[in-house]
Amino acid sequence: MLAAGGVHILGTERHEARRIDNQLRGRSGRQGDPGASRFILSLEDDLMRIFASDRLREWMKHLGMEEDVPIESKMVTRSIERAQKQVEGRNFEIRKHLLQYDDVMNKQRAAVYSLRRDVLDGKEGRGWVLNAAKQIVGSLIDMHCPDDKHFDDWDQAALDRELDENFGLGLKEAGVVWEKVTRGALEDTLIEVVERRYAAREQELGEPDFRQLERYVILSVLDAQWKDHLLALDHLKEGIGMRAYGQRDPLVEYKRESFGLFQSMMERVEDQAVQYMYRLDLARVVPERRHHAPVRETKAEATALQGERQEAKHSPGSGSPTTVRRHEPKVGRNDPCPCGSGKKYKKCHGANEGAAAS
Repeated sequence: MLAAGGVHILGTERHEARRIDNQLRGRSGRQGDPGASRFILSLEDDLMRIFASDRLREWMKHLGMEEDVPIESKMVTRSIERAQKQVEGRNFEIRKHLLQYDDVMNKQRAAVYSLRRDVLDGKEGRGWVLNAAKQIVGSLIDMHCPDDKHFDDWDQAALDRELDENFGLGLKEAGVVWEKVTRGALEDTLIEVVERRYAAREQELGEPDFRQLERYVILSVLDAQWKDHLLALDHLKEGIGMRAYGQRDPLVEYKRESFGLFQSMMERVEDQAVQYMYRLDLARVVPERRHHAPVRETKAEATALQGERQEAKHSPGSGSPTTVRRHEPKVGRNDPCPCGSGKKYKKCHGANEGAAAS
């Protein structure tokens, strides 16, 4: 091969990346051995058709070149290189934007996985649920008992209804006297009652089982909401490019809206986890004893079992087996039955023996 001139590389097109063309050229002339490379292009190739086709066609017409005449010119080579640079720049921007979009999701994923790891390791559980419960109480008071409204304008019915939905208790059960309560005292009272109720449920089920229940509830809710959040981010990414028509940066809009979606997801996780922990019916599962249903015996099995019992009754418990002798003449199956019924023996008393034999 070396005597014939080494490896000769023949390319039928130019790739979008110059790196690939250089790798192909590098297959020849390895370690100082002789070799050569040559690329044959067509004006109908994707690279030439998109970036350099019209200019080259006009140049060929101007020079009067025919279809089957090969074009070898530095201008053509430079035109192809410029086209490759444009494609490489476009692909670089695509990868850059994709990385920036993925970086937003990676930060949210790191926060979710950090919470999951803390829950699995036992670092988060009771404290996380109680902290979420306090935040829910505070948000309910801010919503229905705002500072900028008079006491008469507070929505007592809505507050009582949402307390029941989240914690399974109302204002009356919490011992709140609505006519004498203040906003600060109302929040302190509700938080204290919520903490006592959680401690009572923990004592009812037992601390080890309750810790396991906390772990299961938090992880189940978090995983379900995280899957829905990923689907929402995919839908957001599909149409975020349209924001450019409104003179807005799609990446900035994606970061802003994805952060809002993430906050909403974490609030839903806290709300559902608190509702489950406060409203689930707690009950210990006591293993039931196994009850054996009576077995119905067929007629043949009952006859055989009765015969075995009779043999066991007449045979000694630990001696040699006794020989059973017949003292009466044997009755044939088709002979009249000795009981005097007039039937054949096989249709009368002999039916039991036949069933036992089968």
